[in-house]
Amino acid sequence: MITTDSFPDYTLLDAGDKEKLENWKGHILRRPDPMAIWPKTKPEIWDEADAFYHRSTSGGGHWEYKKKLPESWNVQYQELTFRVSPTGFKHTGLFPEQAANWDFISENIKRKKDATVLNMFAYTGAATMVASASGAKEVVHLDASKGINEWAKDNMKLSGLENNHIRFIVDDALKFSAREIRRGHKYDGIIMDPPSYGRGPDNELFKFEDKINPLIENALELLSDDPLFIIINTYTTGYSPTVIANALRRHLEERKIKGTVESNEIGIRIQDSSYVLPCGQTTRWHR
Repeated sequence: MITTDSFPDYTLLDAGDKEKLENWKGHILRRPDPMAIWPKTKPEIWDEADAFYHRSTSGGGHWEYKKKLPESWNVQYQELTFRVSPTGFKHTGLFPEQAANWDFISENIKRKKDATVLNMFAYTGAATMVASASGAKEVVHLDASKGINEWAKDNMKLSGLENNHIRFIVDDALKFSAREIRRGHKYDGIIMDPPSYGRGPDNELFKFEDKINPLIENALELLSDDPLFIIINTYTTGYSPTVIANALRRHLEERKIKGTVESNEIGIRIQDSSYVLPCGQTTRWHR
């Protein structure tokens, strides 16, 4: 299990009974989490939640506020600032477990001057900002949602990176990466966090199991001659970390690209506990 302790503005207070209780810089949120099937370890603290997301049996859900919260607020990750906000889909705009990957991105980019990075399915841009702040010459931030890209631009401004070379693209990942191949563009680092299921900007259907191999193929075609890393993160259930590692290794072998592939669960440690909440899986390749 890969975890991190480098995100002091976020604490997982407890998890259990398919829920999690989190402290986001003083604001305590209670949200569903299907992985937390064990009983709560600290049942006495759950009434401290400022907001409680109730999932509907017909899909979606709503927030119940026990105290008035700001519409959004900022959290710090090292020198970066990100805006978080409780959304109608239970998310907050940030996945704190990804700090483990942010650390990996930063360490690797610092190994190469003028690195270029492609971040696909980039969401609100935490990995984009980490890559840029760590010294990447250019970061391409790609997401199919225009609104999410605007949120990412807010994070860029909050982090003081407006003068860095960050390109925001609203497009389908496979279509864009195919065009980049035809253009002859290359990247030293590639990050992707494909969804289980979704729609592109032109209503293109995306299913993880159908698209992961073409995505890997395109990513390897886009690698520079002296690449740094590839990260494939997924929250799709039903696939062990070994499955994604096998897919990546197979394509690397076909292209005779050497390096190290690491694959594991990624998670968050519960405060004052030996328990860890699994939060998907991540597969990394690096030289």
